Amino acid sequence: MPLRIVRSDAAPKAIGPYSQAVRAGDFVFCSGQIPIDPATGELKLYDGDAAEQARLVLENLKAVLAADGLTLRDVVKTTIYLSSMDDFARVNEVYASYFGDHRPARATIEVARLPKDADVEIEAIAYAGR
Repeated sequence: MPLRIVRSDAAPKAIGPYSQAVRAGDFVFCSGQIPIDPATGELKLYDGDAAEQARLVLENLKAVLAADGLTLRDVVKTTIYLSSMDDFARVNEVYASYFGDHRPARATIEVARLPKDADVEIEAIAYAGR
């Protein structure tokens, strides 16, 4: 099965040797997004406000998906990484506002540290076989 790299100028460029997303057959595997402003390339920590970071992360994820003609409704699995589970409820509210009644499988994990000291990172797998 050939792999195809998915790129979006509306999302932050990868900060390492990886792709924003890779399409493998009918699935698109999106790399984790952190709150980087795609226009400036700057990390936006919003004074530690994980909910605001989650909004930017989800906007970036939407941009990556759109580059392959997909939306959040095509997402079948997400993984949320948080620097503190104390932020779970607020990030969950933002997440729910983006996904609405669509409920992909999900895991949420507290980690010791995220790239660039962000408080939120979200990765996703989407199904493009419709």
